[in-house]
Amino acid sequence: MTLIDTHAHLYYDDMYNNLDNVLEDALNNGVEKIVCIGTDLNTSKQSIDIADKYDNVYASVGIHPHDSKDVNKDYIKNLETLALSSKKVVAIGEIGIDHYRNISPQDIQKKVMIEQMELANSLSLPIIFHNRDADRDILEVLKHHPFQRALAHCYSSDLSFAEKLLDLNVLLSFSGNVTFKNSINQTAIQNIMLTDFVLETDCPFLAPQPHRGKPNEPKYVKDIAKFISELLDIEFKDIAMQTTKNAEKFFKI
Repeated sequence: MTLIDTHAHLYYDDMYNNLDNVLEDALNNGVEKIVCIGTDLNTSKQSIDIADKYDNVYASVGIHPHDSKDVNKDYIKNLETLALSSKKVVAIGEIGIDHYRNISPQDIQKKVMIEQMELANSLSLPIIFHNRDADRDILEVLKHHPFQRALAHCYSSDLSFAEKLLDLNVLLSFSGNVTFKNSINQTAIQNIMLTDFVLETDCPFLAPQPHRGKPNEPKYVKDIAKFISELLDIEFKDIAMQTTKNAEKFFKI
């Protein structure tokens, strides 16, 4: 049964130094495609290098909200050059807004998100956005700035916000945090359609139960799919098949 990890950071040393085994373990657990996500210019380049080396890995390039305060005046041009350097680049991201940590000033986070959305439009690429404690600002940006396709990475809000995003044709992505006890995003996934979401690990972060507290890996998409299968009382194969179809359509892979 084929699964896709739509959001992985494969360039962290512990994982990167063992990447052949990590990817083999993923394949052995049915995870046949992985999107490696950049968070700044360096990791975007690393994501492309990994994608170019491995047939089943794709790349996304972007500036994470935490890193938005550090961009130079040419960063959009630099991102564009990266995006055009490989056919394995399938999205602009990880972009977005984070009011939980506020590592970058809020106005800069928003400005950099919008500029990257404009880049994505010019390249006919979808966006992958990060949202932490920023529902209102994210919604405002999405409503007032056009995008081709958008994916809400690591969706962690409630059903009400999910419905607002779905009204804008945003695809939701669920990670290991959906398996955590009393996660509010469970109310969202229980009340949306199978065509409305995809799966991700966000590895090496957010390992699902029962691996919580350990480094996360792409192979654990299978555990997330199994949990959702039980939560929704839907066959595992149906979860795997539909989320894979959703991801393939979104990323055109």
